[in-house]
Amino acid sequence: MAVADMAVDHGDRVRRATLQRTVRLEAEGLTALESALAGELGDRVLEAVELILRSGGRLIVTGMGKSGHVGRKIVATLASTGTPSHFVHPAEASHGDLGMIRAEDVVLALSWSGEAPELADIISYTRRFSVPLIAITSRPDSALGSASDLCLTLPRMPEACPNGLAPTTSTAMQLALGDALAMCLLEARGFSPADFREFHPGGKLGARLKRARDLMHGGSEVPLVSDQASLAEAIVQMTSRRFGVTGITDSEGRIIGILTDGDLRRAFQSGFVNGPAAAVMTRQPLTVPPDALAPDLLATMNERNITSIFVVGEEARPLGIVHLHDLLRSGIV
Repeated sequence: MAVADMAVDHGDRVRRATLQRTVRLEAEGLTALESALAGELGDRVLEAVELILRSGGRLIVTGMGKSGHVGRKIVATLASTGTPSHFVHPAEASHGDLGMIRAEDVVLALSWSGEAPELADIISYTRRFSVPLIAITSRPDSALGSASDLCLTLPRMPEACPNGLAPTTSTAMQLALGDALAMCLLEARGFSPADFREFHPGGKLGARLKRARDLMHGGSEVPLVSDQASLAEAIVQMTSRRFGVTGITDSEGRIIGILTDGDLRRAFQSGFVNGPAAAVMTRQPLTVPPDALAPDLLATMNERNITSIFVVGEEARPLGIVHLHDLLRSGIV
């Protein structure tokens, strides 16, 4: 092996070791955080959850530098999971943005050292107007920790940076604690997948949170005939609606069966060409409620090898029909 190649190979090994060490140290930080949450830190986070829920206002998050970037992500997670929140930059706060903080709000301030000078005006403002202040820091005796109403103290773990300077392990723990807080608030508010969709209408996530009622064809588009209809009438209904199926209802308007292409083939093969459609229908057809989620519809269709499914309301009365193409067009896959 040439000297140059040996140098490259050695450099690759060193860099690979750096990759692994970085992830290992951050993972150790998260493990330490998990252990801390089983004890006093967990108790304090639950106090913070109760404080935020009681406040009736927004959760105002602030932080400087890398802590500020983490804070913005925490705000995004909170806002999308049912907790009204807003990020206030500490430097801008000193130039008028303090007016964004109201008496009914709660302030969550992030600072690993707890000594970021830019936080001084926000801290002072919360003390002057009795706005609850929650701190996330590694030093409870710091300026931030000492001033706070509730201090969430992170374990002091080494940064993954070989110089011990660049925030790495510390920001990973801040982010994880913010996520844990957001998930506790989500559960406490009873935030459901339907609520989640209201804040995530776009993209594949929004599509996956759509329900049968959002995708179904209704009204005159639904292929239906009564149980007194002839096979010929059912075929006309099936071919005119192009879903490859016709629903058959009783005198009360309840769906009692369906007629599919397969049912037609079997009927013709047996010599049945004229008579009531109900005589050759598939009884007790598979149906779904209007609040069934799109991914569940797709899974059911794939499992049962069908391309259309009826959506029914109370007492099995048909409300609409969903075709496989409707699911594909919605973007869930």
